Amino acid sequence: MKTPHEKPQTSLGEHMQYWCVTGGILFVGGLLWIVGLLLRPFRSWRTALLSILALTVITASVVAYGVLGTTDIGDRTVTVTVKPGDSFNRVAGELVEKGVAPSGLWLKLIARFTDIDHKLTPGPYDFTGANSCWSILDDFRHARFVGFKVTIPEGSTIWQTASILSRTLAIDSAAFHNLNSDRAFLEKVKLEYLEGYLFPETYYFPRGISPTEVAEEMVSMFRRQTSSLWHKEAPQSLSPEQVVVLASIVEAEAVVDSERSTIASVYLNRLKIRMKLDADPTVIYGLGGLDRPLYTRDLRTDGPYNTYRRRGLPPTPINSPGLESIKAVLEPAITEYYYFVADNTGRHIFSRTNSEHNTARQKIRRQSNGN
Repeated sequence: MKTPHEKPQTSLGEHMQYWCVTGGILFVGGLLWIVGLLLRPFRSWRTALLSILALTVITASVVAYGVLGTTDIGDRTVTVTVKPGDSFNRVAGELVEKGVAPSGLWLKLIARFTDIDHKLTPGPYDFTGANSCWSILDDFRHARFVGFKVTIPEGSTIWQTASILSRTLAIDSAAFHNLNSDRAFLEKVKLEYLEGYLFPETYYFPRGISPTEVAEEMVSMFRRQTSSLWHKEAPQSLSPEQVVVLASIVEAEAVVDSERSTIASVYLNRLKIRMKLDADPTVIYGLGGLDRPLYTRDLRTDGPYNTYRRRGLPPTPINSPGLESIKAVLEPAITEYYYFVADNTGRHIFSRTNSEHNTARQKIRRQSNGN
């Protein structure tokens, strides 16, 4: 029992409850006071509505200025080069530093909102006159830089790729082809050879780009496009390099996309029983490419790419396969086919036995002769 002069004793928990209640009351009171101040000028709902509209107009004006407001650099031309792997923050910083972009903050915000910051196409971009954040980003969106559009078709060999680059970029085709055996360059890109890894795609290359820079970008594209494919084991435990080799053969044989996985299954079935691949495209590649049909003597000429005379895969890819051919090797159809022959329509007839194969060949020969 407490005496009249004894101080009341309170626990730590009681102190905490007191301060929490007191703080809560002060917070609610302060919030109501702020709301009261905000509402005091509004004598009617009309005044409140007009105030909201005014605030909306002001906000819209600020956004419009940020998006469409321009900086005029006059007649001078400013070049900003986007390099492979560049971050948008770096590019935006250079645009502001050179006086091209009116606001780095708005440039980054709009780029983030429209996802343009993740879709930069490397190349030199020229700016002149008045530029807004929106017009700058529109140039990036449509890759409007000073450069050249180059399309490398699926199944292109390295010498065909070199020829295309020579025509479109005025690159020395021999210098580009020689990179396939340049040990210092191959060590830099961590490859044994370039053939097979010059990813077939449409590129936008800047003026004056070097053969090594082109090759590096194409190899980088290959790795970006295929990085998600190697997470599981390939059929027959093929290495990624062997997958690319076989995919290049599938690419050379396939005309119809739906047949890629079946063609892959034929070659995988042959590899499994150590049967020779007998692939015409490998022989053609080993002979340096042909502009005529294969002759019997060609098939008899021994060489590392003659799969009629040697078992297993050739030593390197015979072209740069597209993504679908690589996927076809990694996920082939399950078949019992060991043979196929082109039917002159772009498709193939697949057979399980040599007897069925010969029958199919005779049928196609009769159709070709009109019988």
